[in-house]
Amino acid sequence: AFFWLVSLLLASLIWFVSVHLSDQEDAKLQYGLLIFGAAVSVLLQEAFRFAYFKLLKKADEGLATISEDGRSPISLRQMAYVSGLSFGIISGVFSVINILADSIGPGIVGIHGDSPYYFITSAFLTMALVLLHTFWGVIFFDACEKRRYWCLGMVVASHLLTSGLTFLNPRYEASLVPIFIITLCMGLWAFITAGGSFRNILECLSCKQENDSRVMMYSALQVPFED
Repeated sequence: AFFWLVSLLLASLIWFVSVHLSDQEDAKLQYGLLIFGAAVSVLLQEAFRFAYFKLLKKADEGLATISEDGRSPISLRQMAYVSGLSFGIISGVFSVINILADSIGPGIVGIHGDSPYYFITSAFLTMALVLLHTFWGVIFFDACEKRRYWCLGMVVASHLLTSGLTFLNPRYEASLVPIFIITLCMGLWAFITAGGSFRNILECLSCKQENDSRVMMYSALQVPFED
């Protein structure tokens, strides 16, 4: 989360300087600078994700050195999941915090002709971004470990595309639907990258059914008989 915050700070500084060095009366130029700031923010986030991967690799080597069996107690997949989830949570907090502050009032959403679905679509968009950062973390770390540079490019490209789609708002159907399609695709990719398969799902469901049956049997044995 700290690495994501540092990337956001640097992106904000770049955008702030660009705005003040340009003609602030030119609306098209300012809109272009906003898009430029979003792109720089995405690239910095991915750069700091890579920096965090390198830092964790160094820490992993140190943990393996001092461990008794010569292996690190934390796997790369665990670190990738935790890193992606941390990026996603802090990203979601910053995405929704200003919206929640504005929702306090006064006023009614859509009273001036704006979309009345602003808050609900913002919530769904934030949820998608949290999931995407988690999936991107898993794919990114695996790609760095196996030196699959095309996978790194796909993560960066999908991140840029997702950020760019948000500029289609308030046409929410044009932005939210493609973003959720990207989320599903990235989720499936991350699942396969983490070693998941259809067989794993079936085994998980069968274990759950067996556990539920055992719980029901145990509960039935604990119920006293009525006279």
